[in-house]
Amino acid sequence: MASVVETAPLVLNVGVVLTAAATMGFVARKVGLPSVIGYLITGLLVSPFTPGFVAENNQLALLADIGVVLLLFEVGIELDLKRISREQKTLLWGVPAQVVIGVLLGTPIFLWLGISFFGSLILALCIAMSSSVVIVNITRSPRRATNSMTEEALLGWSLIQDLVGVALAALILTIFGTSETPLFIAIGGLIGFAVLAFIASKILPKILRAVRWERDLFLIYSVSFGLVLAAVGTVVFNIPMALAGFIAGLTINQSRDTDEVRKAILPFRDLFAVLFFVVVGTLIQPSQLSDAWPFALLILVMMVLLKGLPTILIAKLGKMNATPFHLGVGVSQIGEFSFVLGSVAYSQNAITLTQYTGLLLAVVISITGSTILVRRQKVQKQ
Repeated sequence: MASVVETAPLVLNVGVVLTAAATMGFVARKVGLPSVIGYLITGLLVSPFTPGFVAENNQLALLADIGVVLLLFEVGIELDLKRISREQKTLLWGVPAQVVIGVLLGTPIFLWLGISFFGSLILALCIAMSSSVVIVNITRSPRRATNSMTEEALLGWSLIQDLVGVALAALILTIFGTSETPLFIAIGGLIGFAVLAFIASKILPKILRAVRWERDLFLIYSVSFGLVLAAVGTVVFNIPMALAGFIAGLTINQSRDTDEVRKAILPFRDLFAVLFFVVVGTLIQPSQLSDAWPFALLILVMMVLLKGLPTILIAKLGKMNATPFHLGVGVSQIGEFSFVLGSVAYSQNAITLTQYTGLLLAVVISITGSTILVRRQKVQKQ
């Protein structure tokens, strides 16, 4: 067992970062901005690329992953897939169309800039993908302007987009990258985890029902189910952790105790999810910004033209039960999956450090922009 001397600095690390994040989030709200911006700035301030206090990034990343899992686990618990499939049928064809449009039109632009075919495909897919964490944050914000139908559409869009994106990423990495995992194994992983989730959906609700009067056991089971299923999905089946957490939540979606589960995990979700945005901020290298901002600007313009606008058009053509503008803005950020894809492309010399930094900068700016714009438009809550 580690001594107090060894663990105390780690406890201090988390305490300092959370205090700084809370303070910056408070300041951001006081000036009329989303608290997310304060969390991102905190990450920049405690990163190894800026002077002063340097946070232990591996530890923060672990806690941030826990927050992401619980955040998406809670959404999976709440999301009514039957209702979405009945009232938001456009999602079934609209989301795959949005992702494919982004990849097909984005790849030639990056090729024209002299980037390799593999790097161009990866960057185009990064632009086509949104952030599940940010979308959930938008739909949970007390100052959001989105109505309930738009929020439901955003969550459904995010889920289907993750599924399509994972399948496309597996295809691209297998054919054009250096992935050692054959395509059929990658697809088999998705199917295998779906089967596991189906089996879990028959067992886990019964366990929760059996311990519902034991508050401590109910809490432990609720949190551990989400973490274990998400981790198994990532480690065994190679599923992105956010998506695995989402699917884990669906396994107890029909349980009579879903409201109690949500209440049990909310404090943990809110505490650890903050660290996700802090970790995003720590990835930015200020020394690279002067060279990276033109590429970041290009990515942001492409994101609006190849993802935001197509989403609005799809919502209008499909006559979705959602506000098209809010839906388009809500998905107009670059997701956490881009960190993985971008790092793979950079490690294989498919993109340069400046281009990778530009991608990360675009992630931060797009997260900031989408959370602000959705708040700006005022519509009556339903």
